[in-house]
Amino acid sequence: MSKGKVILGIAVVAVLIQFIPYGRDYTNPPVKKEPQWDSMQTKVLFDRACANCHSNKTTYPWYSKVAPISWLVASDVEEGRDHLNVSMWGLQKRNKGDEAAEEVKGGDMPPFYYLPTHPEARLTQAETQQLILGLEKTFGSEKEHDKD
Repeated sequence: MSKGKVILGIAVVAVLIQFIPYGRDYTNPPVKKEPQWDSMQTKVLFDRACANCHSNKTTYPWYSKVAPISWLVASDVEEGRDHLNVSMWGLQKRNKGDEAAEEVKGGDMPPFYYLPTHPEARLTQAETQQLILGLEKTFGSEKEHDKD
């Protein structure tokens, strides 16, 4: 198979996958109820580093409209909202706010692949510590919930 046919085949596939509908809904559901934040600074840090996937206030960048990246973005937002959605606070069965501080503390949130395209989510060490403490004050911690 010639190099030209391979390139043409890749181009055709790239165009065709744009018609797969998954990852095409760029609307945000309404904000129903937010938690009572311990401070405005915690909310500001959360909004900056976490809200794109953990609220109904997702800002979709231009590249999120191009498959297959659109599929990854849709999947991440869907999963993020499923675990913790501060726009539906107390209205969902699974709102794992008590795990939020541990996820940030362990370096699992925000995910490493999110930061290159969202530099605003990169927090300083002091901001990270402030966010962790604020999340614990706002949502409690896993340790507290394990005692129950």
